[in-house]
Amino acid sequence: MATTTMNISLPVSMKSFIDERLSGEGYGTASEYIRELIRADQKRQESLKLERLLLERLQSGTEVEFSIAEVKAELAKRQKMKK
Repeated sequence: MATTTMNISLPVSMKSFIDERLSGEGYGTASEYIRELIRADQKRQESLKLERLLLERLQSGTEVEFSIAEVKAELAKRQKMKK
C-alpha cells in the first residue's frame, strides 16, 4: 500500500489523549492509532450506506427478494473494485 504524509494540528488535550492511547492500547505510533480510527469510520460509513439502501428498497413498495449475505457480498465486491 502506498502511503503519503498528512500533518494535522491538535489541541494539547487531544495530543495527550492520543499519547495515553498509545501507551495503554499497544499502538506503536500515532499514525497507527489514526489509521485505525479512519478504518472504523470507513466501516461505519459502509454500514450506513447499506442501511440506506435497505430502507430505500423497503420503502419503494416493490417486493424484492435478497439476503443480507448477498448484499454484503456485493458491497465487498464494489469496495474491492474501488481500490
